[in-house]
Amino acid sequence: MKYGGAVALIVIGAILYFAVNVEVAAVDISLIGLICMIAGAAWLVINLIFDATTRRRRVVPVEERREIIEE
Repeated sequence: MKYGGAVALIVIGAILYFAVNVEVAAVDISLIGLICMIAGAAWLVINLIFDATTRRRRVVPVEERREIIEE
């Protein structure tokens, strides 16, 4: 669920920003939507950068390790 939460936050923010036309005292719904979209986009970018920079380790079975050590 790396990307699911980020995409969900972007979608919720877009709905609040573009589709909700409710006025609440002391709360700006469209600003909250904009903040959610920005936070979701930042979360998505951080996940993409983290995935691009992490190395995937190859698991070497025990038999291959023994062959490497014996050589």
